[in-house]
Amino acid sequence: MSRCYSHFTLADRRRLRQLVERKVPVNEMALQLGRHRSTIYCEIKRNTFRDRALPDYDGCS
Repeated sequence: MSRCYSHFTLADRRRLRQLVERKVPVNEMALQLGRHRSTIYCEIKRNTFRDRALPDYDGCS
């Protein structure tokens, strides 16, 4: 049984970044983006960075 998977678009990533900045709960992010919450967790982890030298620049790419 196969499932149809669609990659995050640039618009999806921008929307996710806005939701992360507003500290919206992951379950709500998943509902708004029409994705499973585990997908949201993976996408946040994949596109988040930490800069020890410049902590003000931490965030999502």
